[in-house]
Amino acid sequence: MPDRPAPIPNAEPPEPTRVQSPTVGLPWRPEISVGRAAGWLAGYLLLSVLVGVCAGVLWEKAVVLPGYTIGSSGTASTTERGLAEFFSGDAWFSLIGFLASIGLGIVAWKWFGELGWPVVFVAVLGAVGSALVCWWVGYQLGPGPFDARLAAARPGDFVPIALNLTSPVALLVWAFGAIIPVLLRSSLGRDDEEDAAR
Repeated sequence: MPDRPAPIPNAEPPEPTRVQSPTVGLPWRPEISVGRAAGWLAGYLLLSVLVGVCAGVLWEKAVVLPGYTIGSSGTASTTERGLAEFFSGDAWFSLIGFLASIGLGIVAWKWFGELGWPVVFVAVLGAVGSALVCWWVGYQLGPGPFDARLAAARPGDFVPIALNLTSPVALLVWAFGAIIPVLLRSSLGRDDEEDAAR
């Protein structure tokens, strides 16, 4: 049996090593844990969802939906003005989204601007998520699926179209609106690194 080393008298046990969790820099809190930063991100995404819900309600209220009038022979017809108004839903969606996403971009910069370039992804993620929520809420509050209502219509009825996007490219307007404040602030604002070098 091998000999064991004799214990050293009056020896203090070694200090336990402390492991510090990774940190990131957020406004007004230069060193914050990644878990807390994830909490800020979750709060921003929750804010984006709430903005999307409010925007969806506003979109449903603002749009006057065109539709078809059912003739006595069962045919559905619309006017030239009605055809032109088919894109009013997209126009209102884009306008509401542009304004709402500028606000989301400002909040993204205030909360996450110290992170650097990832703030762009945070702003776009919040804006596109908000746009998708707005689209869903507006559709749910609208008249519903067009085909089922058209099939159930009687002669003389006016059947409005469904509140839906005719071009999903309108979602990009939301992303563009969220990036504008971030780009303006990062390119025209004061640079903290240059100030620290002086």
